[in-house]
Amino acid sequence: MQTNILWTGREYHSLENCLIRESISGVDISSIIIGHYEEKIYKVAYHIKTNIHWETVFFEIISQHSNQTQTISYESDGKGNWTNAGQPLSRFKDCIDIDIRVTPFTNTLPIRRLQLKPRETREIQVLYFDLLDMQIMPVSQKYTCLSATEYHYENIPNDFEANIQVDRSGFVVDYSSLFVRTAAQESHY
Repeated sequence: MQTNILWTGREYHSLENCLIRESISGVDISSIIIGHYEEKIYKVAYHIKTNIHWETVFFEIISQHSNQTQTISYESDGKGNWTNAGQPLSRFKDCIDIDIRVTPFTNTLPIRRLQLKPRETREIQVLYFDLLDMQIMPVSQKYTCLSATEYHYENIPNDFEANIQVDRSGFVVDYSSLFVRTAAQESHY
């Protein structure tokens, strides 16, 4: 199954074209985002691979803004043990998912991986990328399943929270004041 999604960033004044390919061995995601935020024109390209359980095993992010290009590429065993060029990154231990600030897609990673039932809540550690401020850090987040198509998201400590509407595949349809899906197309490849 292959899904192509376009998201418009409300706060980040962006457009994202994301291609998600699901296979028997896992999921391969490739995306490009362009936008304008806080006087910065930016471009972000990312590639994420997960295993069949939606545990992130690889990502590469290339971001450009302010006349700088930054490339980040890490690998994981899917259990929160990260490496960069074979060197362990103990600072990010137990961060199974990644969260890239300028895309709603990375919310799909824990939504699909956790498979929460209605009224079920889970607090997780994620590897967070604020590419516009060039920060990478582990953070705590909480997801609560409100229904099959709605989740409540919280930063811990709680300085931001929002309800996220998703489709039957867990892909974001509407994320409060941040993102809205403008098109989606599924196909078999």
